[in-house]
Amino acid sequence: MQIIELDDLSRPELAPFARLTEAQLRNRRDPEQGLFIAESSKVIEKALDAGCQPVSFLMERRHIDGQGSGLLARCGGGPVYTGDRELLAELTGFALTRGILCAMRRPALPEVSALCASARRLAVLDGIVDPANVGAIFRSAAALGMDGVLLTPSCCDPLYRRAARVSMGAVFQIPWCRLEREHADWPSLLREQGFKTAALALRDDALPIDAPALARESRLALVLGTEGDGLSEPVIQGCDYTVLIPMSHGVNSLNVAMASDAGPGLQQQGRRDGEFL
Repeated sequence: MQIIELDDLSRPELAPFARLTEAQLRNRRDPEQGLFIAESSKVIEKALDAGCQPVSFLMERRHIDGQGSGLLARCGGGPVYTGDRELLAELTGFALTRGILCAMRRPALPEVSALCASARRLAVLDGIVDPANVGAIFRSAAALGMDGVLLTPSCCDPLYRRAARVSMGAVFQIPWCRLEREHADWPSLLREQGFKTAALALRDDALPIDAPALARESRLALVLGTEGDGLSEPVIQGCDYTVLIPMSHGVNSLNVAMASDAGPGLQQQGRRDGEFL
């Protein structure tokens, strides 16, 4: 690796770590040139396992021969910009979690039809904008055996630095893609792919999430709405089921990330215990 001691924080090569916005990193005009920033050795390892290509590292000096050494050996050539913790925080504007960042090429995403083709259980995230919530939902979806995640256009990017970190790298383990503007009527699109849809919403006619009718569905998509307002009425009306998580002590709702952890109630009958399929 090419180890470069930082003495000039204005170097153009440092722009991905310090000066480019998330929108600029994504580079919608030329997706093949898009980047994302992976934070912490565990997340970077998961990204590498998924085939993501590293471009450069920003690493505290003490980690080059420490917890970062395995990553550097695995990645071969490429620049490693380094300095002490305070200098890197001055550059990025935040203290690095575990002292390591890696700029990586964005992976190619599957088409919606390809993701749906082999899936039996999906999560659909509609307008969820908080990176921590998106990351936590991905972690739950991966842990509970979901086959994929679909995101509406207004959702936070799962490769946003904080989202990927909160997911503990799950964004690289579970297939996902975006429902683009042309997929505005995505409940009908999923129905064409053989899915029934279940909107998670507080309604008097909602089924409990462990209802046998849901478990009997061979292909089911659980739809989670934006923080605060939840799902819109048109989305709820467009879904086949409305479901809720029964609660006690006067609590009427959970944070959307916590709600995503209710997966065992949607197990398909006949599968092994613990599978969200």
